[in-house]
Parts: sequence; structure tokens; C-alpha cells
Amino acid sequence: MNILLVEDNPDDEVLVRRALKKNGIQAELVVAHDGVEALDYLHGTGDYSERDTTEQPSLVLLDLNLPLVNGLEVLKRMREDDRTRLLPVVLLTTSDEDRDRHDGYTLGANSYVRKPIEYTDFAEAIRRVGQYWLQTNLPAPSRRGGGE
Repeated sequence: MNILLVEDNPDDEVLVRRALKKNGIQAELVVAHDGVEALDYLHGTGDYSERDTTEQPSLVLLDLNLPLVNGLEVLKRMREDDRTRLLPVVLLTTSDEDRDRHDGYTLGANSYVRKPIEYTDFAEAIRRVGQYWLQTNLPAPSRRGGGE
């Protein structure tokens, strides 16, 4: 099981890593630092052309404000591709704009979480997200017929 974190802020990356570890969430964290890298990872292109795209992340934590390709465009392209259409995507962002939330949900985000400012609140938000999406939620079955 792995999580794809799409985050360009190194401080937020460290916070997510710490929060996962603190909360005992046992998942490999793969990090993409911009939208292009995220799409390359998910679709097996660019630097990830050798990656087996039948093995996809269990969860994508996607920031909105990314360089090269923003988070909403990444989400749109994910939902247009059969390999990534059903992946759980949590928008994890500082934005509290109604338009961003509306656009995120319209494009197929499964959840929208504002990044809390305080570390303890941030860690608790990551715990809840991880617990729900990795432990409680049943993922969509693959086309191969398996559940995970």
C-alpha cells in the first residue's frame, strides 16, 4: 500500500511524513513535487516510463497550488484516464476558496481538506484521512476482479 503525496512545499512534505509516522499509518509515501511529476508517476511516462501502472497508489494527497501543472488540472487528467479514474484523491490544500472546493468536487475529488496551521491539528487531520481512506474505506475493485 502506498500514498502519492503531490506537494511542492518541503515543509509540508515533512509534516505529512511526521504525521503518518506519529499516527502509525503503515504506507510507503511517494512524493511528486509538481503536477507534471505526479502525472508522469501515475501514467507511467517521463522519468516513470518503466513503472508498472497496474500498481497504483491507495490514496493520492493532492495540493492545489503546484508548479507546472496545478492540482485541479492533475485531478482532471486523472479522471480522464481509465488507470487513475477511480483512485481516491484528497485535495490537501491551504485554499479556503469556495471556487476551489467547487471545482475540486466537480472534477472528481473524493475529499477536500484544508491544511491546519498547528502541527497537532495537522497530524490529527492526516490521521483521520489515513484511517478512513486506508483502513475503513473499501477501494473500487480493479478490472482484474480483485478488491485490492
